[in-house]
Amino acid sequence: MQTSALPDLAHTDTRLMHWLATAAAMAAVVAAAGLLQPDSSASASTRHRTTSQRQHEAAAVAPDPADADFPLDCGNVGSTVAKQAPGDLDGDGRPETVAVVHCAAGSGTPPSGVYVLTRAGGAAPRVVATLVDPAQRLTIGDFTVRDRVISATLLGYSSSSVPSCCPDQRETVTWKWQNGAFTRSSDTDRGAGAGA
Repeated sequence: MQTSALPDLAHTDTRLMHWLATAAAMAAVVAAAGLLQPDSSASASTRHRTTSQRQHEAAAVAPDPADADFPLDCGNVGSTVAKQAPGDLDGDGRPETVAVVHCAAGSGTPPSGVYVLTRAGGAAPRVVATLVDPAQRLTIGDFTVRDRVISATLLGYSSSSVPSCCPDQRETVTWKWQNGAFTRSSDTDRGAGAGA
């Protein structure tokens, strides 16, 4: 029998310690591979976000209308935020709030204002747009903010002789931020006996 010119290799003789060391090394490699996986939410077409950007986005909270001053003259009765909805209307990554506000009248149907609020840093919310002015004598029916579009049903009156309980005009409107301003589109239904 011909003897090998190579020295006897220790790893060719398998022992229990050899298998335990191999298993431990493989477990370490698998664990390290798990830690080095790419961000599952990222793709080749998405921009990589830094930790500070993620923290900023998480901290972006829509302005609270309770902290805002509205351009609404209610005298001593104060105002009421009847409806509100958040949404990133201009696509800058910071949410705005759209608020439907009217005077806190004890009875009747006070006219509403529709306002867009924003907030910079830790400052108080401020009105950046008035979509419906209370001077228009309108009340707001359905109201939503979805996919950067504000939708509302405006209820109004054809004349001052129409009782405030029973608006006789209905207009469905939408607003969308385009070219630095809110653009409005509408579908009007006049004299259809629209109820509040």
